[in-house]
Amino acid sequence: MAKCLFILFFLLCESGYTKAVTPKYQDTTTVFKIWDKGGHQAFTDLIRFKNTFYCSFREGESHVAAGSSGKIRVLRSKDGSKWESIALLEINNLDLRDPKLSVTPDNKLMITLAGAVFQNGVPTVMVPMSSFSDKNGMNFSVPVKCVLDPSINPTQDWIWRVTWYKGVGYGVNYQLKENAKDRTTLNKDAWVLYLMKTTDGINFQNIKKLDVEDLPNESTIRFDEAGMMHILIRREAGDKTGVLAESRPPYTNWTYNKLDYRLGGPNFIFLNKTRLLIGTRIYDDGPSTGFYVTDLKGKILKTLKLPSAGDTSYPGMLIFKNELWTSYYSSHEGKTSIYLAKIPLSTLFH
Repeated sequence: MAKCLFILFFLLCESGYTKAVTPKYQDTTTVFKIWDKGGHQAFTDLIRFKNTFYCSFREGESHVAAGSSGKIRVLRSKDGSKWESIALLEINNLDLRDPKLSVTPDNKLMITLAGAVFQNGVPTVMVPMSSFSDKNGMNFSVPVKCVLDPSINPTQDWIWRVTWYKGVGYGVNYQLKENAKDRTTLNKDAWVLYLMKTTDGINFQNIKKLDVEDLPNESTIRFDEAGMMHILIRREAGDKTGVLAESRPPYTNWTYNKLDYRLGGPNFIFLNKTRLLIGTRIYDDGPSTGFYVTDLKGKILKTLKLPSAGDTSYPGMLIFKNELWTSYYSSHEGKTSIYLAKIPLSTLFH
């Protein structure tokens, strides 16, 4: 079967890190576990900086927990096989969540995250925060609270990811004007989105309130070669399907394209000028982590699922030497753990 995808698992625990076995065939996908030492590890991201791979994720007691159980762990690897922990960020009385990686204009790693306090599974405090590495990418600062444009009346806010383009960092801040454990009781405009920009990673100015209803939240920004901004947006009410929005500079007039599938932990990259690769939680036949190859409007052309189930998703994505490298978390082997998959680009086009 020409389109058959062979999944190989390689797991070798050695001296506190996971070591991958080099695949025998280069037309296969390899998947291996790189971290499982915490009680619950989730919400990953992946980046390459100074010829080194970095993976970030939250480590805590459970998916959502009271108190300050959420910490941010950062792993690094020179070759993608041997991974070492170089940072564990924590703040008393705050649950640190969803660390997303980017490289700043002054050539440092930046971690975008949220600090939250939960009661009965509902946040009572939610603030966007940032941490920065040194020039060598080895030491990270204690996360500090971001300063948001007062015109948006900050309350409970979360800048989920920052993407840098021509010296400016762009992120979508989702703001909870109301919240409840039973989200079906909320109005469709209880959560709102603001497109923000920054030059220092701490102070954010408002560009535009985005016209998306039904509890929009996690959003990833990417730019095409012409400088058009594309935003992939998760929604948690109504039919819960995602939205793919686009705008030309100065990013104040937007076109919104409603998708016909749900998103969870949405991430995406451009495969070429006509194709997107969307990484997300896939909801059919039970949750899994996988990818949709789509056209520029988000129409699905191909689906690929990774070994995953249960509590899973939030893929980090990068292309390296004709392979898609992706980090993700999953509980398909029992305990939620962090995995790394390498997928030949040829698999995504055939």
